[in-house]
Amino acid sequence: MAAAANPLRGLASDSAYVADVLKGIPGPVVLAGHSYGGEVITNAAVGNPQVKALVYIAAIAPDKGESANDVLGSFPGSRLPESLNAVPYTRADGSAGADLSL
Repeated sequence: MAAAANPLRGLASDSAYVADVLKGIPGPVVLAGHSYGGEVITNAAVGNPQVKALVYIAAIAPDKGESANDVLGSFPGSRLPESLNAVPYTRADGSAGADLSL
C-alpha cells in the first residue's frame, strides 16, 4: 500500500505528481480519492494500464473533459466555488501560483 501526497498546487500538476508516483508501484493499482482527490486520481490514472479501479469517497468524480466546477454546478446549493480562498505564491520557475483553501 502507498499513499501519495497531494501537493494541492493545481489539478494538472497534482495529477502529474500522482501519475509519477504510480510509475514506481509494481503490479495492479487501485486508486482512492476523497473530495478534490477524486478529480486528481481520475486524471492521474489516464493511460496507466496498471490502474485497475478508481474509488471515490465523497469525492468529485468527473467524466472525461469535465471539471470540478462542472460537477458542482450540476448540484444547486454547492457553496464550494465561492468559498475558496486563493493565497498567492511564487513557483520555483518564478511564475505566480495560488494555493486554495476553504
